[in-house]
Amino acid sequence: MKKALEKREIPRMGTSVTFLGFGALEIGRDWGLGDSRERQKPDEKQAGKVLHTVLDLGINLIDTASAYHRSEERIGKFLSSRRHEFILATKCGEHSNEPDTYYDFSYRAVKESIDRSLKRLQTDVIDIMQIHFGPNPEQVIEAGETLAAMKDAQKEGKIRYLGASIDGELATHLIESGDFDVMQLGYNLLDQTNEQNIALCLKKGIGVFIRSGLATGLLSSRVLPHLNEEFAHKKKVLALLELVGGDGDKLAALALQFLYRNQGISSILVGTKQPERIQQNIDLLEQEISDDLIQKALEIVNE
Repeated sequence: MKKALEKREIPRMGTSVTFLGFGALEIGRDWGLGDSRERQKPDEKQAGKVLHTVLDLGINLIDTASAYHRSEERIGKFLSSRRHEFILATKCGEHSNEPDTYYDFSYRAVKESIDRSLKRLQTDVIDIMQIHFGPNPEQVIEAGETLAAMKDAQKEGKIRYLGASIDGELATHLIESGDFDVMQLGYNLLDQTNEQNIALCLKKGIGVFIRSGLATGLLSSRVLPHLNEEFAHKKKVLALLELVGGDGDKLAALALQFLYRNQGISSILVGTKQPERIQQNIDLLEQEISDDLIQKALEIVNE
């Protein structure tokens, strides 16, 4: 069994997800490093090819959001006939107003958003609905309207499990609350802030989905054209590249396998607009990366 397709159980859900999941932001929204052409959404045909390739290669988790513009719509259009093949996660609270997004965490807005997501995704039930927190997460948590709307939708059979995408101390608070089955956390070789939260989720049987596992391209070959520019963690990225002989793909393999060794991580969400890149990501997880190399990388980033 390939590492990417290894299934990890989420005890609170009683189901398993592949270690490599698909983050569907890029098939519906402009994002990422690179020039303006690289940031364009893929056309309809290409988006469909990407989505079918995800399932054809054995990945069983797709994560999207109502804020990812046409992402939900495209998943519904191309994968509704294959709905039984994957775990579907989306988010509420941040809403699309293309090309922009806006936040509304009120009970009514969230309930209406869930209904829109069901329609766009062409499904009777969403497996995991996550809170898509914005600039004032404390206020959203204190008000409680978003969680109340999600719980009511759950009682109505519209969603199965609850999740939240948030970091740091507020993530710890939500993990301890017992209300959530999945947490989506930012975590990578360059930023290990959520390490204790991952361990706490493992202890409590809560699933962990990792976003920014490749540090938005800094831990991959996508960073290579930008080495003469200034960017966050540049000194450490250059040192890591030197460690892997300047090979951007090996840097990505190192970053992915660092995550793979953490048993508290259920799945890492990696997105792409290019169908061939999905197979490449699977192959990267099969590259030979020694424990010694990972230890040297940790010494670089933690010094």
